[in-house]
Amino acid sequence: MRADHPAPANDAAARRWTLVSAVLGSGMAFMDGTVVNVALPAIQRGMDASGADAQWVIEAYALFLAALLLVGGALGDRFGRKRVFLVGAAVFTLASAGCAAAHDIGQLVAARAVQGIGAALLVPGSLALIGANFPQAERGRAIGTWSAFSGITAAVGPVVGGFLVDRLSWHWAFLLNIPFGVLLLAACAAKVPESRGDAAQGPVDLAGACTATVGLAGIVFALIEAPTRGWGAAAVVAAGVVGIAGLAAFVAREARAHAPMLPLHLFRDRNFSGANLLTLLLYAALGGSLYFVPLNLIQVQGWGATAAGAALLPFVAIMFALSRWAGALVDAVGARPPLVAGPAIAAVGFALFARSGVGDSYWTTFFPAICVLGLGMTITISPLTTTVMNALGQGLAGVASGVNNAVSRAAGLLAIAAFGVVLSQVFEPRLHDALAQARLPAGVADAVLAQRHKLAAIAPPAGTASAVAARVHGAVGDAFVAGFRAVMFVSAALAAASAACAWWLIDDRPAANDSKGPAP
Repeated sequence: MRADHPAPANDAAARRWTLVSAVLGSGMAFMDGTVVNVALPAIQRGMDASGADAQWVIEAYALFLAALLLVGGALGDRFGRKRVFLVGAAVFTLASAGCAAAHDIGQLVAARAVQGIGAALLVPGSLALIGANFPQAERGRAIGTWSAFSGITAAVGPVVGGFLVDRLSWHWAFLLNIPFGVLLLAACAAKVPESRGDAAQGPVDLAGACTATVGLAGIVFALIEAPTRGWGAAAVVAAGVVGIAGLAAFVAREARAHAPMLPLHLFRDRNFSGANLLTLLLYAALGGSLYFVPLNLIQVQGWGATAAGAALLPFVAIMFALSRWAGALVDAVGARPPLVAGPAIAAVGFALFARSGVGDSYWTTFFPAICVLGLGMTITISPLTTTVMNALGQGLAGVASGVNNAVSRAAGLLAIAAFGVVLSQVFEPRLHDALAQARLPAGVADAVLAQRHKLAAIAPPAGTASAVAARVHGAVGDAFVAGFRAVMFVSAALAAASAACAWWLIDDRPAANDSKGPAP
């Protein structure tokens, strides 16, 4: 075996520390995403931000993460997975401190963008390190353990972060990352062996990274800004055109590049292409819909950030309890059955979210939906990840991880923007109707409609009588819940489509054991 393709680590302690570092790294990134969602209403209120501003706090991070993940995987293969993983951890930790120190929405969005760059180096490295250091026979269980403990980290974060937001301020949602980052840097630097892959001698595809970033940024800008500016606004049209042109240029670049960051020939592998199409659809449903759950709980249902952070704990408990079992499903029954069943169950979970109204009990509405969704995602995640990693072989572990992570992040990035359009299209006419039925004083109704870009964060004008204010909150809540239901039905349809993709495209052939993957 060539020197730049080291065998999996023979030292059990090294494998153990590799798994610990992978859990800390991915857990920190997952935790940040869930904590920020819980903190978003406080950020929006504290900075008097619009709904679009709140979306940009999430999307600035997701944009650079999605666009640069493929470069992050390739850089790890070329310069060393451990080295790039450490650089990503350092950038992410420092950018978290920058987010905590932000004084206005512009500074926060800029710091979130830098945080996304760090995450793009950090996230693909976690699975690539597992793929490089664990032999084939142990990889499925290692990935299951990674999934379970990363989920626990992601779950504890929102509860602790929500408590800090409630008791102190939203700044603590970002300060929470810093001790995790310091611990990760110390453990990985001291204990994890270095490894490289097939991309070790290739150039870095900066042109591909730039065209992908421009393309995604243009599409996201158009989708986020269109509800406020209008679909015919010059900036929206220009951004859409630039986005489409950028994505077309990205595909053309990757098709002819000598060392592309997205080798298109990899998609000739049926399992790899099928798994990534499933990922695109399912993670669009997951990322796009769950963005709105904390907003619903906090801004409509009146929950605190701590309670909203704890609302998804059943999801994580199911994942923790069953992830190791799910990780072994590929060996026991093959990839196809769990990859059909899991998304189908998740589709039911999304549909159950659409039953929620204003003031409904958590236990009869959100709780059943969260449990069913958690079961579906648990059945899916480990077999899906194992299928992706096994399809191309050990030598392309960094590329495979980067592609699949980029697909899932791009799906969430685009879905948050697109679902914002879906919600707005339902919210605005429903708000008009609800305000008319509430028979508010003309000045109050006009003031509320002037704030429609804030969605559920709309507040009655100062000095409004309490009875009138209650009718305003009721009208806004009803309008938001109507949009929320539409989003959940779209998510259910996407999850069902991902199950159909698994049925038609995933097969149960033996995993690739060579280091080269499919021939170009």
